Amino acid sequence: MDSRCYRHVYPGAVINIQRSNGAIHKATVKVVNVELSCVTVEWIEGGATKGKEVDINDVIAVNPELLELPPADVKENVPLQDNVTLQKQKRRTTLSKIPAPREAVTSNVYAHEQKIQAVRGRSRMYAITESQGTLQEDEMAVDPCTSLQTRRYSSNLVRRRSNIVKEMEKMKNKREEKRVQISEIRLKRAQEFDSTYPNWEFARMISEFRATLKCQPISISDPIEEHRICVCVRKRPLNRQELLKKECDVVTVPSKCVLMVHEPKQKVDLTKYLETQTFRFDFSFDETSSNEMVYRFTARPLVETIFEGGKATCFAYGQTGSGKTHTMGGDFSGRAQNASKGIYAFASRDVFILLNQPRYRNQNLDVYVTFFEIYNGKVFDLLNKKAKLRVLEDGKQQVQVVGLQERPVGCAEDVIRMITVGSACRTSGQTFANASSSRSHACFQIILRRRGQMIGKFSLVDLAGNERGADTSSADRQTRMEGAEINKSLLALKECIRALGQNKSHTPFRESKLTQVLRDSFIGANSRTCMIAMISPGMSSCEYTLNTLRYADRVKELSPHDGGGETQSQMETEEAETSTECSDLQFNFSKDEEEELSPHMFSYREVMTQISEREEKVVEQLKELRQRMTTELDYLLGITEKPDYDLETFVNRAKYFIEDSSRNFLSVRETLDALGTAMQLEEQASKQISWQRP
Repeated sequence: MDSRCYRHVYPGAVINIQRSNGAIHKATVKVVNVELSCVTVEWIEGGATKGKEVDINDVIAVNPELLELPPADVKENVPLQDNVTLQKQKRRTTLSKIPAPREAVTSNVYAHEQKIQAVRGRSRMYAITESQGTLQEDEMAVDPCTSLQTRRYSSNLVRRRSNIVKEMEKMKNKREEKRVQISEIRLKRAQEFDSTYPNWEFARMISEFRATLKCQPISISDPIEEHRICVCVRKRPLNRQELLKKECDVVTVPSKCVLMVHEPKQKVDLTKYLETQTFRFDFSFDETSSNEMVYRFTARPLVETIFEGGKATCFAYGQTGSGKTHTMGGDFSGRAQNASKGIYAFASRDVFILLNQPRYRNQNLDVYVTFFEIYNGKVFDLLNKKAKLRVLEDGKQQVQVVGLQERPVGCAEDVIRMITVGSACRTSGQTFANASSSRSHACFQIILRRRGQMIGKFSLVDLAGNERGADTSSADRQTRMEGAEINKSLLALKECIRALGQNKSHTPFRESKLTQVLRDSFIGANSRTCMIAMISPGMSSCEYTLNTLRYADRVKELSPHDGGGETQSQMETEEAETSTECSDLQFNFSKDEEEELSPHMFSYREVMTQISEREEKVVEQLKELRQRMTTELDYLLGITEKPDYDLETFVNRAKYFIEDSSRNFLSVRETLDALGTAMQLEEQASKQISWQRP
């Protein structure tokens, strides 16, 4: 490099530079770096001071006259080394990446173009703030030979840089200290809780939350409040499987009316936290409550209703494995059930106790019991070898269960024997939550009659386990059909109870076999209902627990912040409906039921309805065909028994019988084809539900 160039390029000199976009304009030299053969220039653009580093060869390429100009009058005391030092200090503060020195420039035009392109790819623009720009403009006004001011500016930069480093070191030390403190806290908490539990952090948070509560659970001495519709919730204890898995209890019952669910959540940064949801019901029972206590506050106030000519109904609702059959039917000891410890038996004892009181003793009342189940939309008599029954309406629009046997009983022990016999016949199956799950609605009824006329009826219903449609969509067809029918009947039941609570003129009882059979329990001024929502406390069942609680909350909406007493449901008023039944049930669905009411689920339920209707049609056709064929065959064979029968008549009658039977068989075949098509549609719809599963 010709040293003459540096005589013309010095701090304060104005030269031409080329920008990365090809534009050439004037700029002021601020610093000359001899070691790296580059200069730092600045210019004002748009009111802001900008700058860049340019290789000295690129400067010469744009300013070739610098090699031809006579030497500039540069003072001898200009400290070039100070400029170099200042450039190094600025390089430290801006952490800029200086390109490596380039070779000497040639006069070739092609080399000149290559240098311009290299400037574009290698030079780095940097914006300088207004304050820095002002400072640098002031420096430009000072004589560049004043090395003292340059050294002071350089020392200020060094001091500023050292302060920033100190602050960064302080921040780093604080972060390290905070990490150590967090680690110590986690270690201390882990020592307090068994860290072998998979969710011990959630367990600790729940324990700390419960420590802030003043719990007053329900007790046997609390007064009994009577409601036309009573909605209660019962929390069961953790079962053996949950204890083996070391599951966390996420349900808290702080008082006799309030229940809390601590839903585990996780933030985007993997921080764990709890989202506590509070529900209010008429009564809340914790895991220490016995069947006797639950019965005392729920079903017992309803017993006297049937002696006054009313209809009472008690439902046990909840997830599979939440303890419904245990509550209604009695305690389990292994697979054996003690029927004397369930609500069925408790209600029967109270019925006979009231029957022996003076005010009812001479009223000639007889007690009968029935026990039947509703499985897949079909009704079966559990006290008559599981005979299939038909549900029909008579001329007075009263629903009759044709063939249902009413067994007379004389004492509570007779009732317990009937319960034991019926419970042994009930349909059960294996589900995701329970190896022996009740897959049918079991209805045990206590009926009072006087000389054959019904006086009152108490229906105790152990509902089948509710589950999401997405959980049954991946199972076999039979399980899918079970789940669809169960959920359909549960939604219809909820709307019937809501209609009863609002005294609506229309009750949508025709939407399921369950509500059809219990129709007389939903109409009339002297009808009372109690629902016991059963929930599982384990963290793995948290989603199903919340669904159960939301279902129960929609039946009778009580504000969790109310002080007590029964409040009117916060539901929209509807116009009075005519006596004509609507073909479609109008549900008021909560947000959490949207999954069950998605378009795919609606399509699936329509297909299930088609399957059910065509199945019934095929069965009726086959029964009718069997009866007609049996009658006709008996007649034809009877003709041949006569010694002088007319052979021509026999042949013609036999031909007609075969032709008629062929037509009937073809009709059955068409119905079977339609049933097969519906089954294929059901398979496709279930796959769509599986794809939509979260």
